[in-house]
Amino acid sequence: MKESNPFVFTTGVLGYPILFVLLIWIVFWFEIRFGISFNNFGVRPGEIKGLRGILFSPFIHGDIKHLFNNTIPLFVLSMSLFYFYRKISWPVLIIGLLLTGILTWSIGRPANHIGASGIIYMLAAFLFFKGIFSKYYRLVALSLIVVFLYGGMLWYVTPIDPEISWEGHLSGLISGFVLAFFYRKSTIKSPKYEWEKPEYSEDEDLFMQHFDEHGNFIEEAPQPPEVNSGQAPKGGYDTQFSEKEDDNSEVTYRYYYKKSKDKE
Repeated sequence: MKESNPFVFTTGVLGYPILFVLLIWIVFWFEIRFGISFNNFGVRPGEIKGLRGILFSPFIHGDIKHLFNNTIPLFVLSMSLFYFYRKISWPVLIIGLLLTGILTWSIGRPANHIGASGIIYMLAAFLFFKGIFSKYYRLVALSLIVVFLYGGMLWYVTPIDPEISWEGHLSGLISGFVLAFFYRKSTIKSPKYEWEKPEYSEDEDLFMQHFDEHGNFIEEAPQPPEVNSGQAPKGGYDTQFSEKEDDNSEVTYRYYYKKSKDKE
C-alpha cells in the first residue's frame, strides 16, 4: 500500500501565517490610528503583571522598522512549520510561545520586552535542530536553508545592542531547541526502495537476473524452469501467439503476467 505524502500544501499552510502577520499589523495600525500605545502589555520580568506579556507581546511593536523586520521572517518560518510539520505545528507554536515568554520573564532586564522576534528565534531554532535530528534529507535541507537565510540572527542572542531584547532572542533559541529535542522521535520515515524492504528477494527481482554471480551484466536473463518447460509460472497467466516469417518458419512468442502480491 502506498504511504501518504507527509508534505501536503493545505489552506492552513498559507492561511495561518497570513493571519499572524495580519494581526500584528492590525494592532500596530490601531495604535497609530488612535494614538495609543500597548507597550505596557509587554513582558516585564520579575513583575506579576508583566506575565500578561507572554501572550500579548508578540503582537506589539515599537515602530514600523521593528514591525517590518519581524513580518517576513515570521511569515516564512511559520509557513515552513505548517508545511513540514503540520501534525505538531500547533503544539510547537503554542508551547513555544509560552516557553519563550516565561524564559524572557525569568532572565530579562527590568523593561518592556515586546515584538515577535522571540517567536521567530523559536521557530528558526526548532526548524534547524528538528531537521538535524530527523536525518531526513528534505528536513536537513530545510535546516540548511534556515541557516543560510537567518544564520546572522545568532549574533543578536548576545547583548550587543541595549535597545534589543537579546533575552527574548535567547529564550526563543532555547525554546526551539528544547521543542526539537522533545519531538525528535516524531520524524518522517525515509522512503525505502524495494531492495531495502524485509520481504525483498533477489531471486524474484527481474533486474538482478541480468547480472551473473560476479556482477557482470548479461544481455538476456536466464529463463526460469517454468518457462523452459512451457508452463506458466505460479500466480501468473500464460499468453502466446505465433506468426510466420518470410522464410515460412514459425516463431512463437510467449508472455507471462505475474500477479502482484497485493492482489493475491
